[in-house]
Amino acid sequence: MRTEFFTGLNTRFGGLCLSFMLSVLLLGMFSSTAWAQDTQAAPATATEVAAAPAEAAAAPAAEAEAAPSFDKGDVAWMLTATLLVLMMVVPGLALFYGGLVRAKNVLSVLSQVLVVFSLVLILWVAYGYSAVFSAGNQFFGSFTEFAFLKGFTPDSVGNTPIAGLPDFLFVAFQSTFAGITTALIVGAFAERIKFRAVLLFSALWFTLSYIPMAHIVWGGGYLGEMGAIDFAGGTVVHINAGVAGLVAAWFVGKRLGYGQTALKPHNLPLTWIGAMLLWVGWFGFNAGSAAAADTVASLAFINTVLATAAAVLGWTLVEAITKGHPSALGAASGAVAGLVGVTPACGTVGPLGAIVIGFVTGMVCVWGVTGLKRLLKADDTADVFGVHGVGGIVGALLTGVFSAQSLGGTKADLDIGHQLWVQVVSVGFTVLWSAVVTAVILLVVRALVGLRVSEEAERTGLDVTTHGESAYEA
Repeated sequence: MRTEFFTGLNTRFGGLCLSFMLSVLLLGMFSSTAWAQDTQAAPATATEVAAAPAEAAAAPAAEAEAAPSFDKGDVAWMLTATLLVLMMVVPGLALFYGGLVRAKNVLSVLSQVLVVFSLVLILWVAYGYSAVFSAGNQFFGSFTEFAFLKGFTPDSVGNTPIAGLPDFLFVAFQSTFAGITTALIVGAFAERIKFRAVLLFSALWFTLSYIPMAHIVWGGGYLGEMGAIDFAGGTVVHINAGVAGLVAAWFVGKRLGYGQTALKPHNLPLTWIGAMLLWVGWFGFNAGSAAAADTVASLAFINTVLATAAAVLGWTLVEAITKGHPSALGAASGAVAGLVGVTPACGTVGPLGAIVIGFVTGMVCVWGVTGLKRLLKADDTADVFGVHGVGGIVGALLTGVFSAQSLGGTKADLDIGHQLWVQVVSVGFTVLWSAVVTAVILLVVRALVGLRVSEEAERTGLDVTTHGESAYEA
């Protein structure tokens, strides 16, 4: 086999990627500059100069009529909610994953979460927001209509689906959803994947899995038109990322020694702190999805409290019965499972429905990270599928039941049988889309840069071999 062609392939590919990114950025800046120039006024004529005093006198009234209209309380709450979701990722998710890996890989996981999140934020502004929330077909919007937020200004209001918020605020809030969804996958293949493979995979997966799923559910696409209920991201975020994590764990392969030696978390207090930061930040995720400081946000808020508490009790009960001792890691994992389960339901179910969803999700996810994980034969390091995939599926299905007004929900005259079928279709579509797209992307990434570090690098630890530093000096 001829190998000359592959010599220096990684270098050429890196240069190609860099050139592409620079081209996109230059194109975006050129488009924004051109747009700004188009909106500048033409030079004034003598007639216009003469009319200026009268126009100036009328200007204050016209400006008052044209002033952006929004509720400052809503704006303050959404600013806060955006910061809460940011806290979910860094430091919340990063610490949760960081404590679950071995000491020699903790910095690599922290770095992957932070850099992936940052990468997706930029891509969201570059073309992600446009592709999700602009008019298009059933699966994608336009990648160019709002590219680099073309047409948006600090004073613009009403160019987003939420007319009562400044445009930039809605874009910022939604960017954190895109970022955390992609960063969630990091936990599935932690401790053995190349850093450049993580970045390339994340950029492609965000483009081909997150964007279409967000458009399909929230941007006027197929599942949204069908009537699927997903208030804050059960399908778009958790099932989407959970299935991708499972497929990625299969492709990257098991860690050295998996199933032969104990690969224990190195710092459970770190994981516990991360889980509690996730719980606090999740109020921005769920209640913030109301996009207003109103009764819907209040409902999502209390449901996030109750479902999480119920899931902690459900997980703890199952562990106490099956293992003879409830663990701190189990309780923290139960909290995350409850948050995942109530995410699609928090704005449409009543408090009792939220308790049931949380309790059931917590119990089922114990099986998801034990029995189901063994059946699937996947080394999902941080149980991304067992918690987010399984919990998201349970929550999405139960949303179709407990959203009915007869069961304490907000949906009057809801046909539970029909809505449950819609939820099943929504879950099945998400699982299929994410699995196929993720598999194709991983094949591409493996062909271009490879997926896994060398055996020597894995044994040494990615902190030293990839990042040249160590979390804990001897």
